[in-house]
Amino acid sequence: MQNIRNIAIIAHVDHGKTTLVDKMLMLGNLFKDHEKPGELIMDSNDLERERGITILAKNVSVNYKGTKINIIDTPGHADFGGEVERVLNMADGVLLLVDAFEGTMPQTRFVLSKAIELGLKPIVVVNKVDKQNCRPDEVQEQVFDLMYSLGATEDQMNFPTIYGSSKNGWMSTDWRKETTDIVPLIDAIIEFIPAPEQKEGTPQMLITSLDYSTYVGRIAIGRLTRGELLVNQNITLVKRDGTHKRSRIKEILVYEGFAKMKVEKVKSGEICALVGIEGFDIGDTVADYENPEALPTINIDEPTMSMLFTINDSPFYGQDGKYVTSSHLKNRLYKELEKNLALRVEPADTSEAYNVFGRGVLHLSVLIETMRREGFELQVGQPQVIIKVIDGVRCEPVEEMTIDVSEEFSGKAIDMVTKRKGEMQSMEIKGDRVVLQFIIPSRGIIGLRTNLLTATAGEAIISHRFIEFQPYKGDIEKRNVGALIALEAGTAFAYAIDKLQDRGKFFINPQEEVYTGQVVGENSRADDIVINVTKSKKLTNIRASGTDDKARLIPPIKFSLEEALEYIQADEYVEVTPNYIRLRKIYLDENERKRRSKTIS
Repeated sequence: MQNIRNIAIIAHVDHGKTTLVDKMLMLGNLFKDHEKPGELIMDSNDLERERGITILAKNVSVNYKGTKINIIDTPGHADFGGEVERVLNMADGVLLLVDAFEGTMPQTRFVLSKAIELGLKPIVVVNKVDKQNCRPDEVQEQVFDLMYSLGATEDQMNFPTIYGSSKNGWMSTDWRKETTDIVPLIDAIIEFIPAPEQKEGTPQMLITSLDYSTYVGRIAIGRLTRGELLVNQNITLVKRDGTHKRSRIKEILVYEGFAKMKVEKVKSGEICALVGIEGFDIGDTVADYENPEALPTINIDEPTMSMLFTINDSPFYGQDGKYVTSSHLKNRLYKELEKNLALRVEPADTSEAYNVFGRGVLHLSVLIETMRREGFELQVGQPQVIIKVIDGVRCEPVEEMTIDVSEEFSGKAIDMVTKRKGEMQSMEIKGDRVVLQFIIPSRGIIGLRTNLLTATAGEAIISHRFIEFQPYKGDIEKRNVGALIALEAGTAFAYAIDKLQDRGKFFINPQEEVYTGQVVGENSRADDIVINVTKSKKLTNIRASGTDDKARLIPPIKFSLEEALEYIQADEYVEVTPNYIRLRKIYLDENERKRRSKTIS
């Protein structure tokens, strides 16, 4: 039996996790000819590379001196907590990566708490010690305090610490002594992470992940906890609800580098992929055919936010995407449920709309962005937090938020957060930067990022994590500006936009096609106004001085998907197609809007 170590790498967003995995793969000479070191091959998804974050957990393995190390790269963002909770079930230990300057952050706490609950042994890696003003010793103390506050056991508290720079490809037990490679880290993994227990008995494997192949269909992935599995073996699938289903294993695959390799059998402790099992879900147990015993299933934190997804019914529907019908939308959302554990989907009041529940705006916007790249057209409503009644009290989700900002903007940041019912917990000065910590309702975070980045000249670094449901905090002031709404369909002209610029800011360029009811800009006052951006200059044969001035247009505001979702009001939709993100009123006709506003008031 091969000597095995199963480790998950956990860290806050952008602390160098994926870069470190790449360096470990280089040590095992796992780069293919067409891949260059430094390309972040673990973040293979386009969205991951563009955003510089890990969204999907992935498995690879490295062989080093006769030991096979199965590495699981996990997301660092709390919005993808469903991914983290799943994959930590496959590991025996974790590498906790912490930035030598920033130290422990809210989401470091989030992923670490999950690992400690599962009793995993940590190795702490203080990364980026080549940064100016870094403070490795302080950060190591911070991690110790964090582990203590999370209720770690004595064995977990007695963790080894490795220092280094994954970007520059070195690790050492002393941060003052630079080495030439990351071997000290690999040695620490082999020494301190326990090998998986070899349990005899009937087979048991919890399905914690899945893959899909166009040739063989869905593939179940997990760690074999007990016994052994063979090709063509009959098994019983114990579902999450306790029901049993008989099935058969057609192929067994194990990880070798990036690839999966076929084997005839697999023993307990190994992470493997099973082909041929029908009708499984994440959290089901693969068990013995005659005497099936279920493993404890995966607990997933509840969603905190919902959005309405509906088909695109704007005048421009079907011009851009391949999948535009309600059945396309329904099938895609229910398919996503198979692997996205933190997601829930419920049919809305109308047959063509669905309420989609998730961990936060980022979690849901990644799903929308993935769908638009696949060719879907859809419309999305304003994000709503989930309100619960606990012991007769109306409660809402509350989050811990950290803002890292330069000192000159700290006053502005505090002012903006406290207006949204945020309560300041601590203020720490690090050089010329200030780290502010708040407790804030999830409602207050919607739209805050865009406003904070504008107010701090793009300098603020914002992160947050869900804590619990607390009694409702009262009303929060909404967007205090109205919308500029297109009066009629047609092509927007520079002449018309120029004449209307004193009314507010625009979201469209000249020569862009617009439709009636589309939100084309932001009014400088609080009410909505309808404007005609399709009006062209009338040509006459009379010349007069001053009539032929050039149009001077201010560049329009262009929203990213998250910014658009955070910007819209309750009576607006974001229309998402493969090439466009447009804002629109739910009711395009102005008379209809007026009639409905009267009935509401």
